[in-house]
Order: sequence, then structure tokens, then C-alpha cells
Amino acid sequence: MRNYLFSISFVLLLLIVWEISAQIYNKAFILPAPTDILFKLWELKGILVFEHLPATFMIMVIGLAISLFVGVGLAIWMNRSPLAEKTFYPIIIASQTIPIIALAPIFVLWFGYTIWSKVLVTVLITFFPITVSTFDGLRSSDKNVRELLLTMGASKRDIFFKLDIPTALPSFLSGLKVAVTFSVIGAAIGEWLGAQAGLGYFSRRMMTQFDGAAVFAPIVLLSMVGILLFLLVTSLERYFLKWRNRA
Repeated sequence: MRNYLFSISFVLLLLIVWEISAQIYNKAFILPAPTDILFKLWELKGILVFEHLPATFMIMVIGLAISLFVGVGLAIWMNRSPLAEKTFYPIIIASQTIPIIALAPIFVLWFGYTIWSKVLVTVLITFFPITVSTFDGLRSSDKNVRELLLTMGASKRDIFFKLDIPTALPSFLSGLKVAVTFSVIGAAIGEWLGAQAGLGYFSRRMMTQFDGAAVFAPIVLLSMVGILLFLLVTSLERYFLKWRNRA
């Protein structure tokens, strides 16, 4: 806790300033106080946690799973094939220059209000950090060690599992930490633009009712989910990279 003392103190200061400002402004439908948001979150905990959170979490899980499968596979292919790298890497970079918020309505037109329009938005947001970080990690393997393994009779399979994967693992986990937080954003954007359930959908619905605290309550819950997923990946990182923690 001492390592995060300054961060916690700064956040508490911001919350105090927010609380005082909201009380002075006295327009809860525009700027609800943090205490009002917490009370509203407690009041709506049943419908948010048991009805809307599962819908959002399902979008995040499916989107991340697709991004992991396709992203890691494409990164391995680009690392092994210069032609694949020249073909797909520029496309991957260019895909990030297109505003996702502009594509999301098109996905709704294609897939309707089904889960797949939201999943596709999540995939487009989370795919990039996973693919690029894994690819950069695979490329960073030591060439001298690779040549040594070849002289010792190691096959390409041996080199891949004993050199490339351990070398790429730190970069992959760093990209995954970014992706899990982005998945929250992707799911929320998709639900805001068209959904029948989910935390983003509930927040948008409350906005039409001018209930500021109810708009912020699902956002706070989304933030908590993102933080928990980030901490989960951080725990995996500490477990798989024990050698780096000891260094």
C-alpha cells in the first residue's frame, strides 16, 4: 500500500473536490456527487450486477478470446513469414486510424442488436495491442542464442517453444494488460450505440431520463471490472515471470 500512497491520496483529493463542486453546483442531473453515485450504485446493484453486467462481460470475454486467437496466430505467422509481415502489418496499423465510434453504427446495421455487433467493436479495439506486442516480442529473441541452438541440433519447433515463446511472453502479457482494459471500452461503445442489455445500454437509457447518478453508476462498475481484469493479468504476469521479479 505504501507504494500507492501518493496515487490513493491524489484520487481522494479529486473525489473531495468533486464532492464539494457538485454540492455547490447543485445540479445532480449534470454533475452528480460521488456520494450520490455510490448510493445509486448500491440501490441498483441487483439489476446492474445480475442483469446488465453478465451481458457486458460476455461481450468482453468473447471479444478478447477472438482477439487472442487471431492476434497471437497472426503475430506468429508474421514472425515466420516476411511476406505475411509485409502484407498484414501495414493493414493492422492502418486499422487503428479508423475511428471505431464511426464503424460501430455500421456493425449495428450489419448484425442488428445482437451480441456480435458489440463483439466486433471489442475485437477491433483489443486486437491491435495483442498482435503488435506479441509480434514485437517474437522479433526480440536473441539471434546469438538462436544460432547456438541451431548448432546444437535444435529443430524449429524446439527454438519456438524454448526461445521465442519465453522471449515474447513479457511483451504479450503487457499487450494483454492493455487489451483487457480496452475490452471494457469496446463493450461500452457497442452497447451505447445499440443494445438491449448491458452496462453501456443502461447508462445511455438513464441519460434520457436525466438521472446523472444512474448514468455514472454503471460507468463506475465498468471501471471496477476493468481494474479487476488488469490485476488478474498482473497476477499472471508475476506468476509466469518470476525470474524477472527476482532480478
